[in-house]
Amino acid sequence: MKKILYLECNSGISGDMTVGALLDLGADREMLIKALQSLGVDGYHLHFGRTRKCGLDAYDFDVVLKNEGHEHENDQDCNRKHIQDHSHDHSHDHDHSYGHDHDHSHDHSYDHSHDHSHGHDHSHDHDKDYSHDHDHSHDHDHRNLQDIYTIIGRLDSNEQVKTMAKRMFDIVAEAESKAHGIPVEEVHFHEVGAIDSIVDIIGVAVCVDSLGVDEILVSPLSEGYGSVRCQHGVIPVPVPATANIVSAHGLKLRFTDNEGEMVTPTGAAIAAALGTGKDLPSTFQILKTGIGAGKKDFKQANVLRAMILLDEEKEEEDRMWVLEANIDDCGGEAFGLAMESLLEAGAADVWYTPVYMKKNRPAYMLSLICPEETISRMEDILFLQTTTIGVRRYPVSRTVLDRMKRKVMTEFGEAEVKICTYKGRTFCYPEFESVRSICRQNGMDYQTIYSIIRREADK
Repeated sequence: MKKILYLECNSGISGDMTVGALLDLGADREMLIKALQSLGVDGYHLHFGRTRKCGLDAYDFDVVLKNEGHEHENDQDCNRKHIQDHSHDHSHDHDHSYGHDHDHSHDHSYDHSHDHSHGHDHSHDHDKDYSHDHDHSHDHDHRNLQDIYTIIGRLDSNEQVKTMAKRMFDIVAEAESKAHGIPVEEVHFHEVGAIDSIVDIIGVAVCVDSLGVDEILVSPLSEGYGSVRCQHGVIPVPVPATANIVSAHGLKLRFTDNEGEMVTPTGAAIAAALGTGKDLPSTFQILKTGIGAGKKDFKQANVLRAMILLDEEKEEEDRMWVLEANIDDCGGEAFGLAMESLLEAGAADVWYTPVYMKKNRPAYMLSLICPEETISRMEDILFLQTTTIGVRRYPVSRTVLDRMKRKVMTEFGEAEVKICTYKGRTFCYPEFESVRSICRQNGMDYQTIYSIIRREADK
């Protein structure tokens, strides 16, 4: 059985909502704080607290900028701002990247309990417009992608976390590049390059790694309608960067009757970078649930729900997909390149079957088998490298023997073999590439070398 992280985005998704949900799910808070301190970025503190959304208890995570003294939400596409007045009532206990402690007290019209890692007295005036991403009234340093990479390079964490964080920023950069019609290397991040967005994206990567899950699934993203105002004027929802990410990465989106933005570019990038595109298993256990609070109030609870699921499906049932296309107007050279490209892209096997099509035309049926998450990549290759105008697909199950690879030493050098087991029996198969290499180097025949390798492996 495998552990699955499932993000249920029925009320949209943003960076702070995701970090909150993952912390509520059990991600290591101290690990997060330590990782963020290693970045060498100051001027902020972290807000950890509880709040209620439609009566539901939710984790309230936010990044509070030192110079502004109030909470922020990320806004990558442009400096959008709606005004919503809040009076607050909660106590704080802050964590931040610079080191001193002080206390807070605030009055909220909704219930909060807050935990921050520092404590000086100040009050917060909130100018917020939409559920998750905040506007900044002050100027931020503009950072390009290389600047972001430099910050991530200082992160005290493993390479998997760094790669995950870079991937999210890459996705946003590509979307901004398309939205503004400029090369990726010329994209200068505004709000997404600001402190709070860096914290959100790196925070998500650290928290996901902390949970130690085997797979991540993301539900369709719920989005609102209408428009938001930015420094360049009024733009529609979903904002261009979010729409570009959804389009480029095949995310499923559904519109709701909520007015305003529910999916931020950071949230869309998180979904695109983490999600595998697979559906939930047919049966599973819910091991734990975490709820991250958004900053806007809708008729439904504005929360991101994260769950740890235990997949109960039988592990020995290996599910794959078969893709097929009948082609009667493509040359042999193109077929050869298509096969090579499909195998390099992750197809488990590719084969051609002679068939007769309409008007008795001799043709080939190109077939391949691949994992579900590679279907889109396979279809890209089929449409680009062959003349087909349609591809059919269907799921299949297969029984696969346990296997492992190991190396053996023969009188002619090292060779690789595949060891398979079935019902207590073991089968050894020398790898073709090893057999071929030894044959060419020593002027030997295939059968002799194959037998020698197999004999050594059986010892």
